[in-house]
Amino acid sequence: MAQTIRTSAMTLVAAANAAVRTLSVAEARALHGRADVTFVDIRDVREVAKTGRVAGAHHVPRGMLEFWIDPESPYFKPFFGEDRTFVFYCAGGWRSALAAKTAQDMGLAPVAHIEGGMKAWIDSGGPVDPPKETREPS
Repeated sequence: MAQTIRTSAMTLVAAANAAVRTLSVAEARALHGRADVTFVDIRDVREVAKTGRVAGAHHVPRGMLEFWIDPESPYFKPFFGEDRTFVFYCAGGWRSALAAKTAQDMGLAPVAHIEGGMKAWIDSGGPVDPPKETREPS
């Protein structure tokens, strides 16, 4: 018997966007560099290797997010325990909406995500830490 999907991915994204703060890239750029704000890149490692990441951002693979946030987890990352605003982003803004909603549901606050994601950040000329070399130079 075939599966019946009752809630589409885009319905989940829309619900997440309704529940968390969505920043325009201009708003995100205005927050960048503040001591009380942490940017969190939830993209796959291959995506980060292609484009780099927002300057100074922490890379948190989406599949580990809940475990890195939870102080009871052996994978907890101490920066998630700091009193900061956490700004999540992905490539285009869908996964980061879901990630920000999950983080908020877990009790992390305040959180937000960037509308348009890394693409919008790059297109706006936002500062980027370049990709790291992943292979031996020729």
